[in-house]
Amino acid sequence: MLTSLSIKNYALINELNIDFQSGLSIITGETGAGKSILLGALGLVLGNRADTSTLKDVEKKCIVEAQLDIAKYKLERFFEVQDLDYESNTIIRREILPSGKSRAFVNDTPVTLSVLNNLKTRLIDIHSQHQTMQLSDQEFQFQLLDALAGNQNKLESYKRGLTQYQHAKKELEALVLQQREANQQYDYNLHLYNELMEADLKEDEQEDLEEQLEKINNVEEIKLHLSEALQMTFDDQIGLQTLLQTLESKLSKIAPYAKEYEELSSRITSLKIELNDIAVELESANENVDFDPQKAEKLNDRLQLIYNLQKKHYVSSNSELLELQESLAQKVEVVENAEHAIQEHQEKVNAVAIKLDELAKKISEARRKVVPKLTRNLEGILADLGMAQARFSIELNLSDTYFKNGKDELSFLFAANKGGHFGELKKVASGGELSRIMLAIKKVLSENSQLPTIIFDEIDTGVSGEISNKMANIMHEMSQHMQVITITHLPQIAAKGNQHYKVYKEEQKDTTVTQLKQLSEDERIVEIAEMLGGKDISDSAMTHARQLLN
Repeated sequence: MLTSLSIKNYALINELNIDFQSGLSIITGETGAGKSILLGALGLVLGNRADTSTLKDVEKKCIVEAQLDIAKYKLERFFEVQDLDYESNTIIRREILPSGKSRAFVNDTPVTLSVLNNLKTRLIDIHSQHQTMQLSDQEFQFQLLDALAGNQNKLESYKRGLTQYQHAKKELEALVLQQREANQQYDYNLHLYNELMEADLKEDEQEDLEEQLEKINNVEEIKLHLSEALQMTFDDQIGLQTLLQTLESKLSKIAPYAKEYEELSSRITSLKIELNDIAVELESANENVDFDPQKAEKLNDRLQLIYNLQKKHYVSSNSELLELQESLAQKVEVVENAEHAIQEHQEKVNAVAIKLDELAKKISEARRKVVPKLTRNLEGILADLGMAQARFSIELNLSDTYFKNGKDELSFLFAANKGGHFGELKKVASGGELSRIMLAIKKVLSENSQLPTIIFDEIDTGVSGEISNKMANIMHEMSQHMQVITITHLPQIAAKGNQHYKVYKEEQKDTTVTQLKQLSEDERIVEIAEMLGGKDISDSAMTHARQLLN
């Protein structure tokens, strides 16, 4: 429960420290006195977003600190998961700096707003006037059913499964689209691939073919020069072999006289041997040089095929054609194997869907079980609040659609009068009826949860007289097992509180500030008398106030 709230430099508040007790606490004050500021500060410390507009003095930081007694609410595991120090008397602090930056701390450990919001759902339910208008919102209605049905863990599992399902389905859709696009190109790609495969290309083939063709096309010139080279080698008078033989003979005669002559003679001998080898190869080359028109035509056709393929695919080498062939092979393979891949992905989607369906069914069954009890409880409470003929029609239908909280379609209808037609709450219920319905819902929720604190911001809007007495009784009943803080304008409700606080404005050094104080017994009588009869308090108003308090 909330034990204290400290506010510094927030809106119209310079500095304010409030201690709260268990039971039913009442907060009253004139319109515009600053009651909403208190809720704003409390919302801030519990994770609401803020900016520098909340600062009273824009050159100083705003600090809001809340102390909460959480010893009875089994939150140790939450603190462990969030890596926070658990304290039975937990302190939450929020700071808004003049720069606009925000910092939050739980027991002096820095935390994110997400952690604060998660902690808030386990500590305090702040009912605002705006929340009453959410009664017709299906998300709120589902939250009500799920809270009573204890669906929290099942819903978390469902949401994880839904994320997995959506991801798997997205992958499947992408694969199907990819196959559809690939199918449109499949025949053409297969034709290109087969054409390249039939060509049986080799990476260095083009250069070798061009060389062979060049040789055949110049066979006469090659034959002429080879013949002349052979004549120069073997001529008896001036041939290279004859000349080298003579040179070798000359040097061999002087080789014994000096080492340098011996080396020269040896080199000439080696040259002679090399020339003999060259001569043999020249003879062979000359014998093999012959014009073959069929071979020339075959080489030319092969080269032309390669040139045509390169031109067709806008490349300039066989290596590029081979790379293209590999790419086409992959595209063709994707299409040919796509059916199997799609089937595997579809099976994956189906497997997740089966688990989701099972979870959705369990969630739906749990909701259905609590509907009769919820209907009876709400109608019973509303009967006590002067709506004896109020009826609810709550129906759940399991659909084929995966919603974010299951597969149920919910019809949550209301009829205020006997024989009246059922309709949406916002269309058939008045403002005062909506307030009573919301109070009834909060009472039912409080009986089925371990929430430490609930705060009502003028939930009594639109009611008066005996109904306000009954609403006060319900709040008092709720306060027997949880802390209830109520902001109200009704004296009947104010008189039911275990403690009473007043919000008021006062002038301080040419500025208006909001203050709050806990009222003594006498001050409380005066406050309720003012609520009954206005500023000019009559004796009858004072007497009535005492009667209400007693």
